[in-house]
Amino acid sequence: MEYETNITKAKTIADIFDIVKTIVRELIGVDQAGLLVGVSDLGSSNQGFIGAFYSLDANMIIINKSPLRRIRDTKPQLYNYYLFHIMLHEYLHSIGSFDEIQTRQMVYEISRNCFGDEHIITKLATNMSAFIPNLLHPTELPQIQESNIEFIMGIDRSNTNYIN
Repeated sequence: MEYETNITKAKTIADIFDIVKTIVRELIGVDQAGLLVGVSDLGSSNQGFIGAFYSLDANMIIINKSPLRRIRDTKPQLYNYYLFHIMLHEYLHSIGSFDEIQTRQMVYEISRNCFGDEHIITKLATNMSAFIPNLLHPTELPQIQESNIEFIMGIDRSNTNYIN
């Protein structure tokens, strides 16, 4: 599949974001311009974590670094798939899907449509708990004292082609 190849070849968060935007535009016909994407250490524990969130006021997606680090340490082949999954979920929020159950259902339907029932991305959408051992830290991490946001360069490239 074209999307599968693009995801496995993606080198950056911006690359994954472009794939998310393309898929949503092709399947739903909606695009969100001017969105910011950043990463911040929001923490993680053996109890859970927040993977990412969308801030309507700031028109910004913030991705938690902790699960990303954990995936890189334990199962790096899952990294781009997990990143796609959480970015798709938050991007759907950014285009107006605010109901959490409805958004999860949309993520599942888009994933199944693009990748099939047996793909890891679709499985993330149907059973995230199966992947939890690769996402949770086995011990408590120190409390985050300060959360700095590192903004991702190259996000929204399709809407910034006028900048040289």
